[in-house]
This record gives sequence, C-alpha cells and structure tokens, in this order.
Amino acid sequence: MADDVEAFLAALEHPHKAEILVLRRMILDTDPRIAEGIKWNAPSFRTSEWFATFHLRARTGVQIILHFGARVRDKSAARAAIADPDGLLEWLGPDRATVKFRDADDVEAKRSAFSAVIRQWITHV
Repeated sequence: MADDVEAFLAALEHPHKAEILVLRRMILDTDPRIAEGIKWNAPSFRTSEWFATFHLRARTGVQIILHFGARVRDKSAARAAIADPDGLLEWLGPDRATVKFRDADDVEAKRSAFSAVIRQWITHV
C-alpha cells in the first residue's frame, strides 16, 4: 500500500504538494503502528481502521479529515476525550473533524499540536 501512495504522490499535481509530503511524514512518524494507503482517492492512514484522509480538493491550503471509524461505539465519548488546547479541530460531526493548514509556515507552527492530536486520535480507532 505504501507503494501505491508513493506512486499517487509522484503523479500528484497540487499547489501544496510540499506541505502534503511534510504532513504525510508527520503522521507516519507519530506512531509505528500507522500505515498508509489510497482510500477515497487520496492518501489515507490507518491503524486497525482508517482514521485520516487528505482532502485534496480544499480550496485553500491543505486539509486532513480525521474520523473515528466504524468500530467506535461511543463516538461522543471519544470526541470528548481528544484534548485540543490549540483549537486545531473543526468538528464536522460526532465522528469526524478537519484540520486545516494554510501553508508551510502553518504546518510547522502546528507540528507539535497536530502530532498530539494524532496520538490521541489513534487510541479511539
């Protein structure tokens, strides 16, 4: 699956491709259990279930959609358990949120907080 992602990214034409590559590495480096593949026509990440997908059609910057997957029984409890002191998460529903990055500087500014959110998120999938 990682080969699929490599091929997908090699062919990707996107104004924020550099930021996408940095964010991909950040997610993969968060925990050795994280794997990747192409799901929903975009690079996506999983542990036991898929939990994050790049939203490549965002009008500005880069967005990553985080979702809890099908197995979480109490999604509201999982949502409440995610500490987000930097306010990165924009909740789209009880089981998914988006994180937006404007540019490379914004990716770097949010690096630590984003990794912290990912570490918490994967405990719920």
